[in-house]
Amino acid sequence: MTKCIGLLGGSFNPAHDGHLHISRVALERLALDEVWWVVSPQNPLKPSLGMAPFGERLARARAFARVEPGVVVSDIERELDTRYTIDTLKGLRSRFADSRFVFLMGADNFIQLPQWRDWTAIFRTVPIAIFPRPSYSYRALTGRAAKRFARFRVPDVGAHRLCGQRAPAWAFIRTVPNASSATRLRQRVGQPPIT
Repeated sequence: MTKCIGLLGGSFNPAHDGHLHISRVALERLALDEVWWVVSPQNPLKPSLGMAPFGERLARARAFARVEPGVVVSDIERELDTRYTIDTLKGLRSRFADSRFVFLMGADNFIQLPQWRDWTAIFRTVPIAIFPRPSYSYRALTGRAAKRFARFRVPDVGAHRLCGQRAPAWAFIRTVPNASSATRLRQRVGQPPIT
């Protein structure tokens, strides 16, 4: 049986309520079977300074996600030995050929997407669901990625079919944004402001 899986990648430095919020909304609105938190060993766009060790971030994410049975915390990037999202997505599609994937991201990352390696190939590999973040949504929807792939945008009301759609396809999921931030969490405990 084909599974629909949402992929939420990131440093998870640390995991927080915003990750849970996106996951819960995605499970419900996108009709997903699971959401995988893909904990990155090291994001190529972020400095390692202030980054907690990978094993610690993974363990904390697993402990944090226990409250949501639909969330699976994964170290698949370490297994696949990938650093870039496009390589991870291709590896996942190859390894889990009987599953369908939707890439989940916050509006803040959608703005930055054109800085990612082979970013247009990401659009052509899996459908994408974008979630609002306070103060980022307008810029995300008027930014370079949104403009470049405007004709492939799926209306929010059709987002529940996103998993079965052929890429490129993307949707902006209208929901109340969650203001949780890894940067702010670390600043509270005196760590450098790396997200």
